[in-house]
Formats: sequence, structure tokens, C-alpha cells
Amino acid sequence: MAFELTLSDPELLRDPFTGYAHAREQAPVVALVAPGFGTMWAVTRHAEARAMLADHRFALGDDSFQRLDVPAHCLPYLRTMQHMDGDEHARLRRLVTPGFSARRAADLRPRVEAIVDSLLDGLDRAADPDGTVDLLRHFATPLPMEVICELVGVPAEDRPQWHVYGAAVAAGHGKAFANAIPAIIEGARTTVARRRTSPGADVLSQLLEADGLTDAELITFVWHLVLAGQTPTNLIVNAIPTLLDHPDQLTAFRTGQAPGTVEELLRWCGPQLLTIPRQAREDVDLCGERIHKGEPVTAVLAAANRDPRAFTEPDRFDVHRTPNNNLSFAHGAHFCLGAPLARVQTEVALTALFNRHPNLTVAAKTDRIPDPATWRLPSLRVRLA
Repeated sequence: MAFELTLSDPELLRDPFTGYAHAREQAPVVALVAPGFGTMWAVTRHAEARAMLADHRFALGDDSFQRLDVPAHCLPYLRTMQHMDGDEHARLRRLVTPGFSARRAADLRPRVEAIVDSLLDGLDRAADPDGTVDLLRHFATPLPMEVICELVGVPAEDRPQWHVYGAAVAAGHGKAFANAIPAIIEGARTTVARRRTSPGADVLSQLLEADGLTDAELITFVWHLVLAGQTPTNLIVNAIPTLLDHPDQLTAFRTGQAPGTVEELLRWCGPQLLTIPRQAREDVDLCGERIHKGEPVTAVLAAANRDPRAFTEPDRFDVHRTPNNNLSFAHGAHFCLGAPLARVQTEVALTALFNRHPNLTVAAKTDRIPDPATWRLPSLRVRLA
């Protein structure tokens, strides 16, 4: 019988890294029990998780968005690339990948730096009377959405509303999230129509020029970009207290002696604890467990990224770690398309923040949101000096 872990266990919610590590040392594949939702299989070890994520027998066919309470006209746009496999996925991925290459992310770096500087300029104005400011609300949350607006050519006058959408998405599933979807889709529709008649230097205009995607596919792509592009929000917020708790590592980062800092932050405190579940296309024997066709399987990133079989001293935060083959952006055909841009945003944001405010301190410790799938804070109040 497989080792079982209950996702509502208070100890797991309080400290998922310890709970998932315990499961990893019990077995490479365990059962995750979600009361009221059933059970899914979970791969806990690095090599096995990496293999499963690249195995065509496990498909990203999740229909969770279809179950959201959204207007019927939104449903055709909810099946994004992350829910596609095979030739369909390959065709779309081939068309959009050039806009998200490492080179493209590097080319966008000056614009990301300008956006970060503008957000930092506003922190003093956003501070409360006690001199503290919430970096989640006023810095980490608006950054990814501003970059996305830059990518797809959303005009300045429309961006404030897009920031409202981004905040709802970054906050996770719930009523605000569901309510934001129709607005995001309508905004995407408007943006696609505008760029079709008035192209610019943005990714959306480039995709229109390539003439390989329908309007429906472009609208879906923009909505997916909003959904998937919020990773830097929680990564940045997780990274700040981590670096402050390791002053020698922070010094190495600030002085340019640790180019692998973002990779180690992804491994150590990446916001995703579990991958999006895959479904078995057929009956599969996985590490001694029989997975039946249609059963969901996830990879436990919180366990795999600290697997002693893959990392030396895995429970030590080390910005000099090399190699660092973390799975935070998944692996295989569904490796995160926006990974290069997320890395650039995170590195630029942290560099600028600590350079401008070298004496920054956390003003108050805040309990993390009890979520077995995501490692995130509800706020991050700091003193800038």
C-alpha cells in the first residue's frame, strides 16, 4: 500500500518542506489525499519526477478552468497551451517560443530595469505612517503585469485595470480570480484587435505578422500569459526574507559574485510546491505503483528540489551551488515558456531593491498562507532604511 500524505494536515500546511521531505524518504511515489477532492499520485524524488514530467504517457489534460463559474463565451479561451499535448501543443509552442527566448529576455532587460526603477520610486509614497511598506502589494505584484503589458502592447491608459487582474491572479483561485477571467479575456480581445490594425514592436504584433495563429488562439495566449506570468511575484517576495536571513549570501549576490542566485532561490523557495497534475493516458507502472488510466499525477517540487540524491547538502541555501538542476519550471515539452523572462525580472528586481535600500529590514513576520501547493505570503511589510 502506498504511503499517504493528507494535504489538509496542519503540520504539512505549516511546514510543507519537512512534510514532503518525509514522504520522499518513504517512497519515490506517494498518494496525496485531498479531503473532498480525492487522491492523486505524487512523485517525490528528483530523477523520477524529471522522468515523469518528460513522459508522453502523462498528459496535461486538466480541465480545472472549465469548472470555474465564468460566462459561457469565455469557455473557448480556457484551454491554454498547458492543457495541450502532441502536435497541437508543438505547433503553438513553435510559433510563440521566439518571443520568449533567453535572447529576447536579455533584450527586454533595459525595459524591465526601467519598470523596476519606477516601482521603487513609488515605495516611499506608498509607505504607511509607521514607515513600513508592503512590498508584495506595491512592488512584487505590479511588476510582472507591467512587463506582460509591455510584452503584448497594452497601452498605458489600459494598464491600471490589467494590474487589478494581475493581483487577482497572483492571489490564487477564488471568487476574485474567477471574476477576473472574463475581464482579462475581453482585454486580450481588445488588444489583439488593436494590434491587428496598428502593429508595434511587441510580441503580439510579431505573432500577428507571423500569421500562424487565429484570433482565438492569440486571445487564449494572452490570457495564458497573464495566468502563468505571475511567478515572479511570489518568488521575489519569498526571496527577500531568504536573502536577509543569509547575509553572507546576500553580499555575494549584491557584489556580483553569485550569478546562480536566482536558480538557488527557485530551488529553495520557489512558490510552486507541486506541479500542475498530469493524467495517465494509459495504465502505467511508476516506481512500483500501478497508475491507472486517467488518474492524476503530480511532481512534488518541494521534495524533488531538496532531494539528497540530486543535490549536495540540499537543506543548505547556497547561491554558489553548481550545477543546480532544479525543477521549478518543470521539465520536458511543458518546460515553462516564460522561464528566461521570469529569471530576468527576479534578478533585476532583487538587485535594484537591495542596491537602493541596502539597510532594508522585514518589519513584521507574517504567517504564510496555508496552501499545500503554493509557498507564499499574504504580505511583506518592510522598512526601507
